[in-house]
Amino acid sequence: MSIGLAIAGILFLSLILLIKVRMSSKEVVLTNSKEDLELRKALKGHVVMLADTIGDRSVFQYSNMKKAETYIERKLKSCGYTVEKQYYEANKKKVANLIVEKKGTDLPDEILVVGAHYDTCDNPGADDNASAVAGLLELAKMTAKKKTSRTVRFVAFANEEPPFFGTALMGSYVYSRSVRKKNENVRAALILEMIGYYSDEKNSQKYPPLLNLFYPNKGNYITVVGDLKNIKLVHRVYSLFKKHCTFPVESIAGPAFIPGLDFSDHWSFWKVNYPSVMLTDTSFYRNPHYHKKTDTYDTLNYDYLAEVVKGVFKVSMEMANKKK
Repeated sequence: MSIGLAIAGILFLSLILLIKVRMSSKEVVLTNSKEDLELRKALKGHVVMLADTIGDRSVFQYSNMKKAETYIERKLKSCGYTVEKQYYEANKKKVANLIVEKKGTDLPDEILVVGAHYDTCDNPGADDNASAVAGLLELAKMTAKKKTSRTVRFVAFANEEPPFFGTALMGSYVYSRSVRKKNENVRAALILEMIGYYSDEKNSQKYPPLLNLFYPNKGNYITVVGDLKNIKLVHRVYSLFKKHCTFPVESIAGPAFIPGLDFSDHWSFWKVNYPSVMLTDTSFYRNPHYHKKTDTYDTLNYDYLAEVVKGVFKVSMEMANKKK
């Protein structure tokens, strides 16, 4: 068998293994209730603060990294949470994962983690990843008002971006290893990674080779992403999102060699054998501003971002309340 045929066979088998329910890219229907308008305004406010007022935030722009840390802490405290800071050193700088939780009433030892990183890669980082941090803050706010059977834990991670990605200094890796060391019962981790960029234009969505045959060409949906070990979780999150929300959703669970499949903090949970998925607007497959100075707050769609946050909230509530 030729090398070309072997590669083609591997790609074909990989496509068969993809967990995907085909749905056409549809127009998004928005509502304009008072709650919807307030959510959109709050999300935009967080993104403007992080990406425009503070700007590039990392250990290489350390004062901004600390400003972002302070902002996130203040917002979480305003919801009534006690903020735990998991400090560690990276590049001779003290950085922190910020952790809060809503304790479960019936199954408090069973934990649902919702996470997002707050650092950037030499740019304002509106979509990557202020959009997800904004979502995290609003999800934490909404959850604070609810009772849940299981514990819901929100974590803002440091150092997801290069040069820390995939290393022991990645914030989510520091966190996930510490949780595994205590053998905590993390039922699932939902990682928010770039959830604010959308387009209703045809051919605005790109893919790795051949996947364009199976997915829409409009970049107006959110995607649930996992590897083959997380097929069940991918399907569950996808199904719950589709059940509770009219916003378009796609899913993929495939081999790790698909470019971008493990490009976020869900990777850290996989490394210590906790189930985890990423919810994303697909990053560089859609957003032309990825890791550029043009990743600014005015490029995001806050109407769609709010719909995604509402959907994730409903998913997380059902996962946190479903009995054994």
